[in-house]
Amino acid sequence: MGIPEKLARFLQERNVPYTATTHPEAFTAQQSAQAAHVPGRAFAKSVLVNVDGKIWMAVVPATERVDLARMQKCLGAKKARLSSEAEFSPLFSDCDLGAMPIFGTLYGVPVLVSHELTENEEIAFTAGTHRDIVRMKVRDFLAAEQPKVCEREAILAGTT
Repeated sequence: MGIPEKLARFLQERNVPYTATTHPEAFTAQQSAQAAHVPGRAFAKSVLVNVDGKIWMAVVPATERVDLARMQKCLGAKKARLSSEAEFSPLFSDCDLGAMPIFGTLYGVPVLVSHELTENEEIAFTAGTHRDIVRMKVRDFLAAEQPKVCEREAILAGTT
C-alpha cells in the first residue's frame, strides 16, 4: 500500500525532506517504534479525541498517554473524550485503522502536539499502514503542519 498519496504529495509540494521505510507489521506505536529501531520518545503517535463535538488529533510520544482533562484545559474546551472508531475512521479512508499519519490537517482534523515531541531533532510516525513509517526533522513537521503546541504537563498523563 505505501504511504497515502495525499501525504506524499503534501510533503513533496512543501519540499519537506523525509525518509519512508517499512518494518514488520506492528499494531501499537510502541511496537512500531521497536520494529523501526526508533526510541519511543521520538516515535510520534496520533490519538483521536472528541473535543466539544469536534475531532482533534493529539500527537504524543509512543511512550506517553493523553490526559483528557489536561487536553481539555489546554484547548479551553468544556468536554474531551477519546473519539470512537466510528467517528474518525471515515475521515482517514486511505489509511489502515490505527495507522493514521500525524498530519491531521490533511484530513480536516486540527492537531495538538505535546511539547515533549518538539524537543527531539527527528521523529518517526506511522504513515497510513501498520508497516510504513516516515522519518523527518521535527522542525519540518512543525513548519508544514503548524499544530497547536501544549506544554508537557498540559496533555501528557505519564509513561505507559
